[in-house]
Amino acid sequence: MQSVSSLKPATGLFISFLICFSAAAIGSLATTPQIPNWYADIAKPTWTPPNWLFGPVWTILFSLMATAAWIVWCKHGMKNARNAFAWFGIQLILNSLWSILFFGWNNPGAAAVEILFLWLAILLTLVTFSKKSKTASLLLVPYFLWVSFAMVLNITIWQMNG
Repeated sequence: MQSVSSLKPATGLFISFLICFSAAAIGSLATTPQIPNWYADIAKPTWTPPNWLFGPVWTILFSLMATAAWIVWCKHGMKNARNAFAWFGIQLILNSLWSILFFGWNNPGAAAVEILFLWLAILLTLVTFSKKSKTASLLLVPYFLWVSFAMVLNITIWQMNG
């Protein structure tokens, strides 16, 4: 894979992971304190995954996101994939914002509306990445599927607690 940037591929991979896991950390700051408190007390459907599952799943998903972005960067650089990276950045921001709305503000209704935009931004990221690298777009499919599930779960929790 020929890099179109002056950065070494390993440096680009590190930066990609740093950006993705910074977004994860922001979301985690809003989420973690609420797990034993507010989230433990609200009504949830029986098919809600156990709390211990979320950390490993999100770690894998953010790793896949970082790798996908790195692949696109290696093949096309920032300048030649501006639209793809714009959508990638938007979905990262929306991902962090969802955690703030749902957990930080304890507002499943606002989070349910916001997750629709997150879902759309992920879909557009997936589509724009697919034009740059099939592999990169395939790495985003588990994230898209997980957020699709999370969207249904969020809406259900909102309905159960509204």
